[in-house]
Amino acid sequence: MRFRWLLATAGLAAAIGTTVVAPSASAASGCWQDGDGSRYWCNNVSGAPVYGSIGNSRLYPDPNRVVGTMFSNPSWFYCKLDDQAWVGGPHPTRWLMTVADNGAFGWMKDTAIYSETDPVRDCYPS
Repeated sequence: MRFRWLLATAGLAAAIGTTVVAPSASAASGCWQDGDGSRYWCNNVSGAPVYGSIGNSRLYPDPNRVVGTMFSNPSWFYCKLDDQAWVGGPHPTRWLMTVADNGAFGWMKDTAIYSETDPVRDCYPS
């Protein structure tokens, strides 16, 4: 009897593992602008942390300080910032400026966003 239970459990785990697949960056559609072009909307992970800024300047994300959570999906983002703290994924140093659901200003890691974030404007154009 115990052997059957182990087989059933292993079969269930295998079935769950093969049906739950995270979207790949190459398959993701891009973020889109709202009607007036001031914000970009992107599909994101619900419950993702939003990080604060280093110091009071709001210019750079602080990967060590969570200021809120983003439960909404899709969510809006103002701009993107590259070449900052490592986050991984297809854009390994990209962060997006937003406001968490609690109203706190902050940054979200690119890895918490399913949509391709290339269409989002740069925070500091070169």
